[in-house]
Amino acid sequence: MLVTALTAALLLTGCVADYSGQGSTTTPVPTPTAALQAAPASNAPLETTQASNKIPVYWIGRSDTDIFLYREFRDNSGNENPITTALRIMMSQKPLDHDFFTPWQNPNSLATTITGKNTVTVDISRDAFNSNLDGGMAQRAVQQLVYTATAAAASSGLIDSGQQIMVTILVDGHTGYKAFGQVKLGDPMVRDAAMVAPVWIIDPQEDVALPAGPIKFNGRSTDPSKKLHWQILRENSNGDKTSYLTGQTTASTVPDQGGAFNLTVGLGAGRYELRVSQVGPNGNDIATDTRSFNVR
Repeated sequence: MLVTALTAALLLTGCVADYSGQGSTTTPVPTPTAALQAAPASNAPLETTQASNKIPVYWIGRSDTDIFLYREFRDNSGNENPITTALRIMMSQKPLDHDFFTPWQNPNSLATTITGKNTVTVDISRDAFNSNLDGGMAQRAVQQLVYTATAAAASSGLIDSGQQIMVTILVDGHTGYKAFGQVKLGDPMVRDAAMVAPVWIIDPQEDVALPAGPIKFNGRSTDPSKKLHWQILRENSNGDKTSYLTGQTTASTVPDQGGAFNLTVGLGAGRYELRVSQVGPNGNDIATDTRSFNVR
């Protein structure tokens, strides 16, 4: 879970979902930090090929006062190609973390193909866009699709993750459609590094059960120059959480590792929450991500 719960209400008008409010008229587009502007490719790294039945799916969630993309791994049923499967999960299922969401609707038709050496073409029916979004949220939703499609293509080995993967989105077979009435589609698109969460706990995933003993946590930070403050809270029988362990770590500055960080902590049986934040200029915690899990 994220420390700050997503405050956007899901308003229904007929069958149309409205994510545009957030208490304001527009959702601002994230501004890249200096680190992102200097090396955007290293801060939006592609997933690597993996030999597993899990598939990467991106969701939208809040970090402090802004909204970013976060990834989960979901089971791959194997009924369709991995890219189509990942996008169908993104549009029709709920994220494991209750603080994440998706504005996409389950489409009547969805197909994906790979053209050339590095382009994924997604052809989707217009009913997938039946949500009322402002411009900033619409851009996030489109990038959510781009990130999910490129992640599934790279992690399944369908496209070499060593090259930039582009995504072309068609609607009912045509270019020029405006996604959510805001973002024109049809031209090849790439990952926007400013859209990904500044701090992101990758493993463990929400509400998993782990064996007691040394537990390894890993994640990533988009700004390796900032120290990371971590805290583990333990939940008691009435649901209250108290600080159990705390410390600091740093993210990798190796370009190909995309700001990866990890730490290992010995834990006994219980329910816990991990919080990881960048340390701000005044020593305060910023860009916090959290994850709840069980130890047995």
